[in-house]
Amino acid sequence: MANSNKKALGRGLGAILENPNTDITTKDMSGNLVVGAISEIEISLIETNPFQPRTEFEETALAELVNSIKEHGVIQPVTVRKIGNDKYQLISGGRRYKAATILKLATIPAYIRIANDEQMLEMALVENIQRKNLNPIEIALSYRRLIDECNLTQDDLSIKVSKDRSTISNFLRLLSLPDLVQSALKENKITIGHAKPLSAIDDEDSVVEFLRIILENNLSVRETERLISENKKTKTSKKSTSKVPQVMSVNMANFRQNFINKTGLNMKIKVGRNGKGSITIPFSSEKNIEEFMKLFEND
Repeated sequence: MANSNKKALGRGLGAILENPNTDITTKDMSGNLVVGAISEIEISLIETNPFQPRTEFEETALAELVNSIKEHGVIQPVTVRKIGNDKYQLISGGRRYKAATILKLATIPAYIRIANDEQMLEMALVENIQRKNLNPIEIALSYRRLIDECNLTQDDLSIKVSKDRSTISNFLRLLSLPDLVQSALKENKITIGHAKPLSAIDDEDSVVEFLRIILENNLSVRETERLISENKKTKTSKKSTSKVPQVMSVNMANFRQNFINKTGLNMKIKVGRNGKGSITIPFSSEKNIEEFMKLFEND
């Protein structure tokens, strides 16, 4: 990629959209600048942005926007670029464009910008991330596209989207999760906090089993982290690739943690594949076990 393209990509959404040289609606027929000019463009002349990272629209929010536009009109213009005679391509404002098409509006207010494909990709990505309209998987896919198609490192990307490198890495790891987990993320059934410990598990069957437990028990992020951590401790040295490993129940994991908190003794629970197992309570001295025994004495 040429250096000039890298420089343009790195300017960011704000610099590009605020630059009069990229805005052909800000000049009159004589070439004089016209501040705040907006054009009404026929919706039929606008095509969607192929670089748009958002692939799904939340139905309730979209319906609310449709009702708002029906009553008040399109208040905030969309942003497009001109790609030919009477032909435009959407840069940002996908929800407004979608709502306008549902209402079968003839025109929509728009800013017309000048942008190349790399700028289009960055504009669409940054505009949506800033507005928090993307689900975690869409963000992860967008980061992956910027890295692959613009030949960026994670460090480069962290600077361009103003995110820590660790945040970028955490999002990218989501793409290695099984489809069921990615779907749960997209549907907001779990959060990134739930997905982070799941992404550290190598065995796909185990990940799916943990997801089932999380959903059935409505586990919090902290409970999920504790559950996975406890099961790592009880994992047997003999591994099997043909069967799903036995997973400690939520109640059992919570019981162990409560026991440790109350007694200070590091109880160990081992669970076999048939559901059988053992509980071991190690102690460091006679006084240690005597204090533990007092807990069971009658008042």
